Amino acid sequence: MEGLDTAQLRTLAAVVGEGSFEGAARVLHVTPSAVSQRIRALEEVVGQVLVRRSRPCQATGAGQPLLRLAVQLTLLEREAVAEARGVVDGAAGPTRVPVVVNADSLATWFVPALARVPAELAVCFDVRQDDQDHTAELLRDGAVLAAVTAQREPVQGCRVRPLGAMRYRAIAAPGLVDRWFPDGLTAGALAGAPMLVFDRKDQVQHRFLRAVTGRELDPPVHHVPSVPAFSEAIRRGLAWGLVPERLAEADLAGGGCVDLDPGRHVDVPLYWQHWRLESRVLAALTDAVRAEAAVALR
Repeated sequence: MEGLDTAQLRTLAAVVGEGSFEGAARVLHVTPSAVSQRIRALEEVVGQVLVRRSRPCQATGAGQPLLRLAVQLTLLEREAVAEARGVVDGAAGPTRVPVVVNADSLATWFVPALARVPAELAVCFDVRQDDQDHTAELLRDGAVLAAVTAQREPVQGCRVRPLGAMRYRAIAAPGLVDRWFPDGLTAGALAGAPMLVFDRKDQVQHRFLRAVTGRELDPPVHHVPSVPAFSEAIRRGLAWGLVPERLAEADLAGGGCVDLDPGRHVDVPLYWQHWRLESRVLAALTDAVRAEAAVALR
């Protein structure tokens, strides 16, 4: 088999990262036709279809190992060239680092972690968002270099480091509490009261229901996939829901919301997983994430 062409690998990463051949052409400063030709040539070398031509474009099972290689190679190649030339960090242009993080971390502590990365490294972060129980899948697919995840077991080829736990409180507007929970958190009340869930991957609320009742309940559910809108829906009395403790503090202190069960909470352990690469940028990002998590998480 012929050797792999680095330009073709970079094109594969661009197609999956941007989600389309046109987007890849834009960031690579070539025509969509050139992108298509590179992908076809790479597929011919491997003898497999590597890109699922969907919206957005995704790597096939055969394409995932090459995508991992492409994303890692892009980072290491840039660092090696800069070191060989003896140029200062960022002189060759910014280094793109794709990472994935859950929405609640992104809304609370993760952006301050990114700000801890030294500016002289000239990093451009490509932050993706997914549920903490699913973020490791993007690592496995090769689409990102690192992830905040609830998965303790390392993805093959990755290092895993514990970050701490994000604590959630069950809160609701006073009017909703008066209507649905006059006798407290009974199984009957929890089965009938409207519940707020971030998206269809979010299981935190159901975990709370099982802890309180020991049963699987099926209450009416509103899906609101936005952290600010999620909190606003609770304040407006649309439903009750579990909110990160740091976000719930102001509403609880101001009386806009009530803690449904002050003695109970849900802790979700989080981990930082990243590829085993000798990369200065990835090491700096890991240090920054761990330092901020030590302050922000339980």
